[in-house]
Amino acid sequence: MVAIFTLSSLALIIASALVIIAWALAKRSQMDREKMSPFECGFDPMSSARLPFSLRFFLLAVIFLIFDVEIVLLFPAITKMMAAADFTSSAGVLCFLLILILGLFHEWNEGSLNWME
Repeated sequence: MVAIFTLSSLALIIASALVIIAWALAKRSQMDREKMSPFECGFDPMSSARLPFSLRFFLLAVIFLIFDVEIVLLFPAITKMMAAADFTSSAGVLCFLLILILGLFHEWNEGSLNWME
C-alpha cells in the first residue's frame, strides 16, 4: 500500500514538473506579438473591425468558389462520358463546358479577374 502511494506521489510530482516546464517554455513564445497574431487576408486583425473591406477581394473569392464547385461537378461528368460514349451525356457535358466558358469570358470582359487594378 505504501509502495502504491509512493509511486502515485512520484508520478504526480513528475507530471507537475513537466507541466511547469511546458508552461515556462510556452510563456517565452507568447512574448512575440507579431508571431502570435493571425494573418487575416492582408490586413491587421488587431485594428478596428469597422474599416472598409475590399470588395474586389470578396468578389474574387466568390468567383473562385463558383469555378471550384463547377470543376468538382465536371470531373464525374467527364469520367461518365468516357465510360459511356452516348450522345446525351456528351451533349450535356459540352453544354456545361459552354456555360463555364461563357461565364469565364463574361468575368474577364467585366474586369473582375483583374486583381491589380
